[in-house]
Amino acid sequence: MRRAPGHYLAKRHLVPSLPVGYHARTTRRHGRPMNLDNRIKFRHLACFLEVARQRSFAKAADAVAVSQPAISKTLKELEEILGARLFERSKAGVELTEAGVTFLRYAGPCVQALRDGVNTLRGHEAQVETVRVGVLSTVESLVVPEVLRRLHRRHRALVVSVATGPSAYLLAQLKVGELDLVVGRMTDSPEIQGLTFEHLYSESMMLVVRPGHPLLAAPLRDPQRLADFPLVLPLAGTTIRRHADSLFVQCGIPLAGQRLETLSPTLSRSYVLRSEAIWVAPRDAVRLDVGNGELVELDLGIREPGGSVGLCHNAALPLPLGAQWFSVVLREVAAELH
Repeated sequence: MRRAPGHYLAKRHLVPSLPVGYHARTTRRHGRPMNLDNRIKFRHLACFLEVARQRSFAKAADAVAVSQPAISKTLKELEEILGARLFERSKAGVELTEAGVTFLRYAGPCVQALRDGVNTLRGHEAQVETVRVGVLSTVESLVVPEVLRRLHRRHRALVVSVATGPSAYLLAQLKVGELDLVVGRMTDSPEIQGLTFEHLYSESMMLVVRPGHPLLAAPLRDPQRLADFPLVLPLAGTTIRRHADSLFVQCGIPLAGQRLETLSPTLSRSYVLRSEAIWVAPRDAVRLDVGNGELVELDLGIREPGGSVGLCHNAALPLPLGAQWFSVVLREVAAELH
């Protein structure tokens, strides 16, 4: 059976055409004819992807510079063409339906491939490779900087665009083709469903303070004393926060009333060095500081078992050459450091 280039099969007999003036052809599934529908336009896919990314019609409308009624109308048209409901509204926002999740796997790569094709034909940065990477805080301080150093020594024309944030946000970007890779701890995130994860190493959490901290004056025999000092923790709901909470449960330590919750290693480090706060941090985030004496580890006599740090990509989208280079070097660095 011959199929047109760019032909994708989706569930529920949904076959989206390319978002250009593509001529319909007929194929068969379960013995019935089905046509590629050339009514699907680029604006349909752009609006769909933006709502999926923002989880809000209002925010998506702002992002694509149209009114909210206009984006709602565009998505209604797309749902009518596909014969399926793509979104469900709730008080919490907008969620993809099962059909929406299925369509997302094809729409994101389709739009990104079209953009790449247009840029190639126009000769935009023809000699420069680009990789778009989502970086979680667990790898931001040590692993990724070393990967970047090696990459730029080996490849003279490579642009690395890095996005940071919670794993749910970065994985959502990966699903819609806005990122090529995501690196860090993310296996507990529901957004990882439908994506491909490669385990690189396991990393535990540790507690660190500034030199001269009151808790360093004598051996820490009563972990309950930690509740007397401010804590620096990852954001609630994130993968590494769950690991941090697990460590406190093992030690029977209540969370302090004073807390800074952030995913920024820079802010965490600066605050801890200027205060009596205790930073619950991924080991790699503070390894260099502990090694050179700028931070000191608190020994609780127990260590959190660690979480899986790895590399995630969207298998529905071929990896660009720059992303392949990044993946190779990341594996090298991870193997050497761990």
